[in-house]
Amino acid sequence: MHDPIVPLFPGLPGGPELLIVLFVLVLLFGANKIPKLARSTGQAMGEFKRGREEIEEELQEGAEESSTDSSTTETSATETSTETSAAETES
Repeated sequence: MHDPIVPLFPGLPGGPELLIVLFVLVLLFGANKIPKLARSTGQAMGEFKRGREEIEEELQEGAEESSTDSSTTETSATETSTETSAAETES
């Protein structure tokens, strides 16, 4: 008894379906335009990736700044409460 083969990505075309899709692309765009189309798609994906990385870096910097600000605020609050306690002790 053999186990049925489970596709790695169910729902994605493979084998004959992929050949049909490629044939339709050649019919629609022509053999000369497909490399240009692939190149422009790759460039767009690269720009999208760079933009995503820039946004992630900005978010990390913002998180670091907010954690630095909160620790500074906590230090200031501790100093203020210490000063208030010292003033009450003197009174």
